[in-house]
Amino acid sequence: MHHREATRKQREEHILRSLKRFDYLTRGQIQAIHDLKSDRNAQRVLKQMQDYVNILKDGENIYYLNSKGREIANCEKIRKSTGNVQHFIMRNHLYIACDCPQNWRNEIRIKSEGRTKKENIVCVADALFTKGDAYTIVEVDNTQSMKKNRVKIEKYRELKQRGTFGMMAPTLLWITTSEYRRKELLKLSHGLNTQVFLLSELTN
Repeated sequence: MHHREATRKQREEHILRSLKRFDYLTRGQIQAIHDLKSDRNAQRVLKQMQDYVNILKDGENIYYLNSKGREIANCEKIRKSTGNVQHFIMRNHLYIACDCPQNWRNEIRIKSEGRTKKENIVCVADALFTKGDAYTIVEVDNTQSMKKNRVKIEKYRELKQRGTFGMMAPTLLWITTSEYRRKELLKLSHGLNTQVFLLSELTN
C-alpha cells in the first residue's frame, strides 16, 4: 500500500510539473503525455488531484494550477481562465504530435543583430525544439491576422538567410484552424521548409 501511495504521489507531481510547463492542458493531453491509458483511468487520476488544479470547461475539461498546485510545482506564474487558452491547447497538440521532444521550449526569443540597430531582428517563436543540428520553429495560428503572420514569416526568412539557425534550414511548423488558412500560410512561406497541420487533424 505504501508503494502504491508513493507511485500515485510521484505521478501527481509529474502532472503538476507538466501544468507548470504548459500552463493549460486538456484531460486528453494529460492522458497522452503521462500515458494514463483509458479515459476512465485519466478521469480517476485527475479527480484525485482536484485540490491542486482549477478546471475550465470548454468541451473537454482543461486543467491549470491553483495556488496549492503552484506551491507543489514551485510555479510563480498565475494562470486564469482567459479567452487565450485555445492558443496554449493548440500548441500542446503539436508537442504531442511531435512525440513530446525533451528540448521543446515555449515562447523563445530569437534575435539577430544587424550592422545597425534598425537592422536587428527579434522574433518570439511560440515554441522551438531541435533534432540534432536541425531547428523546428513552432507557430500557432488561431485568431492572429494573416498580416501579422506575414510579418513573422518574413522575419524567419531573413533569419534563415543570415544563418541564425546554422547550416541546416529550419522547419517552420504551424497549427491552424481551417484549410483556407493552411493554404494562405503555405503561400506566405513559399521557399521555406514549412508544414501546416489543421487542429482537426490532431484531435480526431
